[in-house]
Amino acid sequence: MTVIFQIFSVIVGFGFLVFIHELGHFLAAKMCRIKIMVFAFGFGPDLIKYTFKDTKYCIKAIPFGGFVKMAGEIPDEVTGSDGEYLSLVWYKKVWVSFAGPLSNYIFAIFLFSFIFNTYGIITPTTSCSIGSVIKNSPAAVSGLMPKDKIKSVDTININTWNDLNIELRNKVDKYVFFVIERKGKFFKLSMRVVKNSVTGAATIGVRPIGEKTSLMRSLYFGIKTSVLQTVLPIVYLVDKAVSFKKPDISGPIGIIQIMANATKEGMQDYLALIAILSVSLGLFNLFPIPMVDGGMILLFFIEGIIKKKIGIKVIQTYNTIGLILIGTIFLFATYSDLLRLDIMKLLGK
Repeated sequence: MTVIFQIFSVIVGFGFLVFIHELGHFLAAKMCRIKIMVFAFGFGPDLIKYTFKDTKYCIKAIPFGGFVKMAGEIPDEVTGSDGEYLSLVWYKKVWVSFAGPLSNYIFAIFLFSFIFNTYGIITPTTSCSIGSVIKNSPAAVSGLMPKDKIKSVDTININTWNDLNIELRNKVDKYVFFVIERKGKFFKLSMRVVKNSVTGAATIGVRPIGEKTSLMRSLYFGIKTSVLQTVLPIVYLVDKAVSFKKPDISGPIGIIQIMANATKEGMQDYLALIAILSVSLGLFNLFPIPMVDGGMILLFFIEGIIKKKIGIKVIQTYNTIGLILIGTIFLFATYSDLLRLDIMKLLGK
């Protein structure tokens, strides 16, 4: 049942992010009076379908993403008629392309804000008091409870959660002695330090107490976290490019594995990962890579600068280059995933 739940969580979670992305394109296309033939959630055969004003709305059998089929989005089909995507003025095409990534950012901000408002915001504290214990973690098995305080790790005094993280970070798979305070009484425990299956950080499966906050403050931190999740990957990629080092990126296999692991860590970690992936999806689609939204935005901006519509053959060539680039990135990311999984072990060699 757990495996089925993990598979379901991965498919629906990632599929919903793609659907949110396509919903942004759909709404922007409607604003620009583009004729939309199909707006679908999922892929495969139709389960439910309804036609309204020449647009087919449908839910398909495989709930993994979605798509919007607009008139005039394929270069070969452009006739120059009203209601065609590629026949629009350049700035409207920019808006339709930008709306997909924008919807992912809006969703991420909403989700981060919900998490902060529901679970609280972690702030610096003078005590290492446990807020919650993750099910089936070393801490849960050892009997740790919310409101317990971690006083020391291997005789090293612990005053803050940062102290705890520092002491645990190099002790994955090792047994560590803890002194715990509970209602004024002290006792000792020995626990094995494990790796968080989502973040990779050393942990025993406990979380700090979150400080409850207002809706507006949660929104502020939701925006701040979304910005941070955008800046950090860019800084990382630039640093790798400048130093001529291979970036460590995750492909489909890695993302599926991380999402499956997040379901084990609990709803808070799962929702946080969905928010981070939503930012990542929006950010990737803003990169100036041909065929993705950012590449099309760049192309349409050039169209606006030269004040002339770019030819269909140019767009076709541009998309072909994009397909090759995306395919290369996909293969590199998948290869990196397989290396992390140790493919030789998977093959039994």
